[in-house]
Amino acid sequence: MRNYNDPQYKKWRQHIKSRDKYTCQWPGCNSKLKIHAHHINKWADFPGLRYNINNGISLCKIHHDLIKDNEENYCGFFSQLILNKLKGKT
Repeated sequence: MRNYNDPQYKKWRQHIKSRDKYTCQWPGCNSKLKIHAHHINKWADFPGLRYNINNGISLCKIHHDLIKDNEENYCGFFSQLILNKLKGKT
């Protein structure tokens, strides 16, 4: 079970949001409202990646809700967005 008050988890979420400038990374969105730090590879399925900053992306509540129960279909898409960001292409 996830502990949202865990200092390591809080630090991970803060790092993701900071890296993404507190902005939804969904192409064309750019919302700064209700930003969530989303695990690209699921928390439950990939415990070794839980606090890996490259396994996170900032999404607004609307886009986070949009992918709910369908997250595995977005892993490649989000991973590519993060890779492009790290390479300075965004």
